Amino acid sequence: MSDILSRLGLDGVQSGAWNGPALDTDGPVIDSVDPATGKTLGQIRLATQAQYETVVSTAQDVFTRWRMLPAPQRGEIVRQMAVALRAHKDDLGALITMEVGKLRSEGEGEVQEAIDVADFAVGLSRQLYGLTMHSERASHRMYEQWHPLGLVGVITAFNFPHAVWAWNAMIALVCGDAVVWKPSLKAPLTAIATHRVCEEVLAAHGFSGVFGLIIGEDQEVGHAMTADRRFPLISATGSCRMGRAVGAVVAQRLGRTLLELGGNNAVLVDKDADLDLAIRAVAFGAMGTSGQRCTTTRRLLLHADIADAFLAKLTKVYETVRIGNPLEDGVLVGPLIDEDAVVQYETAVAAAKAQGATLLAGGARVEGEGHFVLPTLFRADGVLPVMQEETFAPILYATTWTDLSEAIAIQNGVDQGLSSALFTDSFRASERFLSHAGSDCGIANINIGTSGAEIGGAFGGEKDTGGGRESGSDAWKAYMRRQTCTLNWGTDLPLAQGVTFDV
Repeated sequence: MSDILSRLGLDGVQSGAWNGPALDTDGPVIDSVDPATGKTLGQIRLATQAQYETVVSTAQDVFTRWRMLPAPQRGEIVRQMAVALRAHKDDLGALITMEVGKLRSEGEGEVQEAIDVADFAVGLSRQLYGLTMHSERASHRMYEQWHPLGLVGVITAFNFPHAVWAWNAMIALVCGDAVVWKPSLKAPLTAIATHRVCEEVLAAHGFSGVFGLIIGEDQEVGHAMTADRRFPLISATGSCRMGRAVGAVVAQRLGRTLLELGGNNAVLVDKDADLDLAIRAVAFGAMGTSGQRCTTTRRLLLHADIADAFLAKLTKVYETVRIGNPLEDGVLVGPLIDEDAVVQYETAVAAAKAQGATLLAGGARVEGEGHFVLPTLFRADGVLPVMQEETFAPILYATTWTDLSEAIAIQNGVDQGLSSALFTDSFRASERFLSHAGSDCGIANINIGTSGAEIGGAFGGEKDTGGGRESGSDAWKAYMRRQTCTLNWGTDLPLAQGVTFDV
């Protein structure tokens, strides 16, 4: 462990403010704690308002130079960041595992996701296309173009402490923006190590400060960022409660938000589905990352004809899955992030029992060091109130249906609309699920689970999930401003819509 931290430059107390290089900070010191062991990994001195101002001012100054660099040249610098991340993939992946409790493969997979997004952004740097339009006026030409937006504030959650920043930062960078990152206080070392790797590349090209990092309390720096008019865009990932607060503040100053919030995701399994395939997908979706993904499978909607057989097999999986330190081989379920998360898990378990759900597996914390709980499976008769809530823990609620319209209505009957999946061999059922009358989520899958999205598609959801889209497809447009241009190459001045104004 100490070797990994040393190679990533994380020895000693770390600064919580970086305007390229580290700044001296005068805030309180916090610990980064391994949730699997309870041991302190490192310490960080938090930033205050003074350091926040320095970081933002630097980013604003460097942005005026960065935006003038041709986009393909910006893409080349991002390509070099991908190379640097590849060189540090093993250590960064291990750090993510230690700091937030993900499996080793998940930690490394998160770094790979950042690399993939960077590679995607490199190609995008030559494809920031605008449209041409035919003018109704003679001797006129119309087109649209896209300009850098400015400073992008990125607020990330603990569960994806590396990749979600990359979704935003790599795309924003090729778009010509500068990025200031406020990471979760539960994963500060990952943010510092990530920033340091990418900052070295920027500094080598004379653009130190395009990436800024500010680690501090919400009251000290978080509220300042959301209210700061220098940020035309705030991209925030976290709970629905947090998103409502951020969205209200940014909207009041007429800024933009890109919100990636909670998900109460369902898997539907039809009677003609490949049940072995569905069981593997449900097991990973519900237990992967200890249920601490926004795309975690939280509700299982089974056709009544196959429910008993399916749950019997799934229960055996729950009873045999190995729980422990995610650095160890063979472990499939690591810890929750902290004691508060364990308490929320226990509260949800108690509520489900009180509401009449039948406990099939799990339902208790694991005694000993770390914040471990048993992955939990309930069977419910109908829809219980607790099923309408998102608990960031490995709790899965199963219920039954007999008609696909009924199942879709149950799936859609929650506040969030992030990810959804249907397992079926029926062409008609698949098309129905993906139709206007089907899933209301931003992600809808057939015969794959709710968790594990690829970077090529735009990621995000509807309703209380916030409506934001990050990563692939045309999500880049969120980080730029559109400009419509009309050129008159004639000698007359006709007005649109036939309006006349002779002077």
